[in-house]
Amino acid sequence: QVQLVESGGGLVQPGGSLRLTCEASGSISSINVMGWYRQAPGKQRELVAVISSGGSTNYADSVKGRITISRDNAKNTVYLGMNSLKPEDTAVYYCNAVLRIKAASWGLYTYWGQGTQVTVSS
Repeated sequence: QVQLVESGGGLVQPGGSLRLTCEASGSISSINVMGWYRQAPGKQRELVAVISSGGSTNYADSVKGRITISRDNAKNTVYLGMNSLKPEDTAVYYCNAVLRIKAASWGLYTYWGQGTQVTVSS
């Protein structure tokens, strides 16, 4: 079984910063891609940023220049550093991982975390 556990969300004022952390644990053989998605009330879940095992990144246009994704492969952990936060960044942020499990390493499986709330408000 695989679990993704997020932490670091909270309430921050506009212009502030937060750092989200997501640790994957369980019977993991390898992790291909890790990423962050978010879902605001009444809206669909959307991509924020993803990072490959080799460090290649991709960002949503709305967060470029303000948000940085990074990962520690040895710790199966992905981070999301968020600066210059805006009220429109308010959402539940979900961690995502595409990985191989030890029991079936020939296949790729997608897992989600439970989500962490980020609220940007004065």
